[in-house]
Amino acid sequence: MSNKLSVTAIIMTLNEQINLPDCLASIKDHVDDIIVVDSFSSDATLEIANKYTAKIYQNKFLNHSKQFIWALNNTEIKNEWILRLDADERWTPEGFAALRDIIENDRADGVYVKMKIFVMGRWIKHGGFYPNYFLRVYKRSKGSMEDRWMDEHIRVDGRTVVSDIDVIEANYDRQKNLVLWTTKHNGYSTREAVEFLIAKHRLAEVDTVASLSGTKTERKRWLKENVYFKVPLFVRPFLYFFYRYFLKLGFLDGIQGFIFHTLHAFWYRFLVDAKVYQIEKNARDEGTDIRTAIRTHYGLDV
Repeated sequence: MSNKLSVTAIIMTLNEQINLPDCLASIKDHVDDIIVVDSFSSDATLEIANKYTAKIYQNKFLNHSKQFIWALNNTEIKNEWILRLDADERWTPEGFAALRDIIENDRADGVYVKMKIFVMGRWIKHGGFYPNYFLRVYKRSKGSMEDRWMDEHIRVDGRTVVSDIDVIEANYDRQKNLVLWTTKHNGYSTREAVEFLIAKHRLAEVDTVASLSGTKTERKRWLKENVYFKVPLFVRPFLYFFYRYFLKLGFLDGIQGFIFHTLHAFWYRFLVDAKVYQIEKNARDEGTDIRTAIRTHYGLDV
């Protein structure tokens, strides 16, 4: 008789042959249903996934939110409990033991876990990145995904628990060069710029969990939308770096911490601002609106 948890793990992939084996190996003995939703990978991702599950689907990727929502509506989900998992993440047996206690004793409808980021062999313990809580396990009947271009979260209409479960994020650790990181964050920066412009120019109703009186995740979203978004372009990355590296003691994580926080502030966050500036400039120069500029130059329909 299987002692696996009645949990459906949903993993979204695109050319994840480096990360996927350890991800799937970390969950295969602990959950009884694994679904992989692939965005037409060109490497060995599908071959690897097929060793662990027969539930492999493919769908064109637009953003993480819409891909996950598509998975919920178009795949064969066996269980009430859902585990959202990225290919560069790994669960531990201790984490599943803690999750079993929560599920079997019906302690919550949604579970927050702590993301534990490793960069070049070092745990990024400081800089405000740990503990960083995300709601990653929930009852399907109680939860829903924000429909956003970037920085999407799951909301739960019910009881949530902030667990002591560490989920290891090892993308920065396994990848032996920065190509995958910069490729992914180039895409992230485009979607982040679009999300900012949607809010700034009121292009659509913003789906958000932001709440100053809510959970840590909800408060962070409120601060981002009501404080960070109000700071001028190109000033924001400098303030972000100062906050992470100095005020939140990111310098205590050595050279790996310096690389990590510098890339986040002066590559990723700066690139977001540069794309915002460029899209708005294109709209002015071409006499179009922001929505048309985004469609023309980035091929995205907002």
